[in-house]
Amino acid sequence: MIQSLGLADPERENALLIGIVEAISAGPELALLAAKVVPLITAATATDVCFLHVLDDSDRSLTLVGATPPFDREVGQIRLPLGEGVTGWAASHGRPVVIVDHKENDPRYRYFPQLRGQDYTSMVSAPMASSPGGLVGVLNVHTRARRDFTERDVRLLTSIGSLIAGAIHQARLHRRLAARERAHERFTEQVIAAQEAERRRLAADIHDGITQRLCSLRFHLNAAHDALSDASEFAAAQLVHARRLADLTFDEARAAINGLRPPVLDDLGLADSLASLARSIAEVHVIVDADECSLPEHVEIALYRIAQEALQNVVKHAQASIVCLRLHRVSDAVMLQVTDNGRGLAAGSLPLSSDRAGGEPTSGGYGMTSMTERAELIGGHLEVRSHPGRGTTVSARVPIP
Repeated sequence: MIQSLGLADPERENALLIGIVEAISAGPELALLAAKVVPLITAATATDVCFLHVLDDSDRSLTLVGATPPFDREVGQIRLPLGEGVTGWAASHGRPVVIVDHKENDPRYRYFPQLRGQDYTSMVSAPMASSPGGLVGVLNVHTRARRDFTERDVRLLTSIGSLIAGAIHQARLHRRLAARERAHERFTEQVIAAQEAERRRLAADIHDGITQRLCSLRFHLNAAHDALSDASEFAAAQLVHARRLADLTFDEARAAINGLRPPVLDDLGLADSLASLARSIAEVHVIVDADECSLPEHVEIALYRIAQEALQNVVKHAQASIVCLRLHRVSDAVMLQVTDNGRGLAAGSLPLSSDRAGGEPTSGGYGMTSMTERAELIGGHLEVRSHPGRGTTVSARVPIP
């Protein structure tokens, strides 16, 4: 139950309380909350301007987050350390400050040209604190004409500050969480970008080094074979065998280059890239059902790599003849599924993250671990459903903002 704020006029008090509740209910954004609250405070206290200063995440300085016009354009621009200025003093001491006139003579006062302090005579600076969050900031009100603020005025401002302090505390927590999520998103993008850069470097090294030498080796083997027309059958047979080995090694090197950095992902969307990936798998028949999904680049890369690893696992281990590769939206997420008709996993229906012993990756070794880590890196999760003789389904679900 909300206690009385001490306003003499019950209708004004009810209007103020309703306005504050509506401002708090508007959402967790601190700037929006402050913008809605400051005009309510000036109306309730019959003052001319109001400023809301909130502790930053370091709890060592205050930032202006709300102001009545025309000072709302200064929001985010005014900062002062805790303990500095009248506002900083009120915050550090936890006590309100009342200055009736000649505030420039007060040793605690700090002049900000942007806030035009010379135009205002009297002021009250009241700390805002909540029981769960402690001090969250300070609210200031100013009047152009000289005004003797009473104890009742100060109690009213303190009560208003306490009433909105809890919402400000929640808004600060929301802001911190949002900042951490953005930092995690940037970190994820940087990690994936670094991985792709290293893959490009390795692909270039293989192309410029190994494959060039293999081409030269094939040329010399062909020349030697042509020159040995009159040589023994044994030498000719050995040259043919060497040429086959060189061709095989060359094909494997080219496949490694394509696996490290598929150029199709740079030119096409994820759906077409998955279709191209499916066509490159000759060992099994891959059916692709992929929707066009607008996703951040690092998410597309991660999903492509998961599909690539899953298909490689099918080729190496599943003994399957058909694979279905699906990509589609599911509510607020995107789902990638790779389903085969192979021999399945002997352990039955298992999650990919760990086995029942609670530590080691499940069947598939490094490939399973790699897919799980890629999914988790972009905020998703990976699981596998498998039964002996009835195939395996690998599913990656990634939330979409």
